[in-house]
Amino acid sequence: MKKQLSLPPQRDNQSDSIYFDPSFSAALIAWQREHGRHALPWQKTCDAYRIWLSEIMLQQTQVAAVIPYYERFLHRFPTVRSLAAAPIEDVMTLWSGLGYYTRARNLHRCAQQVVHQYEGEFPSDPRLLQELPGIGRSTAAAISAFAYETKAAILDGNVKRVFARVFGIDAYPGLKQVENQLWLRAEALLPSYDIRSYTQGLMDLGATLCTRSKPACGRCPFQTRCIAFAEQRTAELPVKKPKREQKEKQTWMFLLEHDGDILLEQRPMSGIWGGLLSLPEFAGMQESSSITQIALDSPEIQQFAMQFGEIHTCSKLPSLSHGFTHFRLQIDVLYFHLANRTTLLSDSRYAWAPLKQLEQLALPAPVKTILQELAVGRDRLQA
Repeated sequence: MKKQLSLPPQRDNQSDSIYFDPSFSAALIAWQREHGRHALPWQKTCDAYRIWLSEIMLQQTQVAAVIPYYERFLHRFPTVRSLAAAPIEDVMTLWSGLGYYTRARNLHRCAQQVVHQYEGEFPSDPRLLQELPGIGRSTAAAISAFAYETKAAILDGNVKRVFARVFGIDAYPGLKQVENQLWLRAEALLPSYDIRSYTQGLMDLGATLCTRSKPACGRCPFQTRCIAFAEQRTAELPVKKPKREQKEKQTWMFLLEHDGDILLEQRPMSGIWGGLLSLPEFAGMQESSSITQIALDSPEIQQFAMQFGEIHTCSKLPSLSHGFTHFRLQIDVLYFHLANRTTLLSDSRYAWAPLKQLEQLALPAPVKTILQELAVGRDRLQA
């Protein structure tokens, strides 16, 4: 087995002197052992591959949504080598619906790098883990702590919320200077024993008690020392990010159908829904009450649709709104039923797929919703 390199140890004496408090970790470990979560699928192993997979999936995603994806991934890819050897299309298909698709692409790249650089074994040093695709500082620490019992600090959204309330941090945690101080505190509070229970305890406390709204302060092990509770400021802390006006964007999608098959387009690897299959899009159209007639009269739209076959009917489907992190996308859909269809070139980014088999494809969530509603409507007509 290839020997893993270790980076020289680093220590920040300032963090120890300012925030050192062993009573915090002792109380948290005791609480986690008795009241924390112990039945999550990824808690039953010390396998770094399985722990890494769960940590990537849990980024910005709730536990309940992750569990079925986690189990399907392990069934299809039981080892990091099997994941690394799989086509990216298979990975994206299994990830479809979980969102934040950059995670899936980084997951595949990371697996390949672990196989090629570390002979299929994840390194135990958090700083080496952090150099791998898709693994940040907090995720690297969590993987290392759970898999190898490394004394490493995490600082995800749950931990920031717990720290902000317990210690009364009256500033937005996303500010760089505030986050730096939070990291100092996180390092200083690390226990000298049972790093797994401590790390899991931070996650459990934020996820089950110290929640964003309606925290269960009466069951919290830190109620008597929590500044936010004492000052009745749990609704104010952590300080929220200054609001920005959310941008609104619009796109038109073409839903072309022939004989029960739907035309799909492979999206570029970069950008939203990178690497997924989607409905073809058309730029430059404006909302109009007579959009169907405009579509039929537009030479550009006619030319685009007719390259795939002869148009039999055209209609507008109900609009759909989908939210992203930084903007909201309104999707308007033009439905074309084709009387016949042309043969696609073998190297085309377009492909036909049966409407009844779309659950097996890597589709963005709103596109899957559009097609599911089409299928349901079709079934009702045939009933």
